[in-house]
Amino acid sequence: MTYLMSFLLVGLVVGLIGVASNPSPFFAALGLVVVAGFGCGLLVGHGGPFLSLVLFLIYLGGMLVVFAYSAALAAEPFPESWGSWSVFGQAFIYFMGVVLAFWYLCGGWNEVCWVPVEELKTLSIFRGDMGGVPLVYSLGGGMLLISVWVLFLALLVVLELTRGMSRGALRAI
Repeated sequence: MTYLMSFLLVGLVVGLIGVASNPSPFFAALGLVVVAGFGCGLLVGHGGPFLSLVLFLIYLGGMLVVFAYSAALAAEPFPESWGSWSVFGQAFIYFMGVVLAFWYLCGGWNEVCWVPVEELKTLSIFRGDMGGVPLVYSLGGGMLLISVWVLFLALLVVLELTRGMSRGALRAI
């Protein structure tokens, strides 16, 4: 279990480096899908399969919409891929930052933190992620509205940033 969780954490960090270092929305969207997959795998490993499934489906639906808008508005003839030297240089700098942060912070880590949530309660009849589902439906309405507003604002910011000086593929002729 420790090897699987370590693999998922390394994949999550590598995916985040791929998203942060790539200026093209095409390849960055692929990196975000990879990061979502590894993050949901981590949630499953810690005892949250329902939360992981819902998060993955909602996130992929939202990413599909954002990717469609950003791909339509940012029609680059030659997008920079992960093989470009500038993207590789930025990824190397981010990777070295992660290695230095790990080296500085790894002193007190041990394998006790890999315990799933089901093993913390001896005779519980509920799964770890099912305790929060009723709270989402009873007290989560306000947070849902705030989350919708934040996602809409993030969509507008992404569209404005990818538009640039021209209109891209959706310009008037």
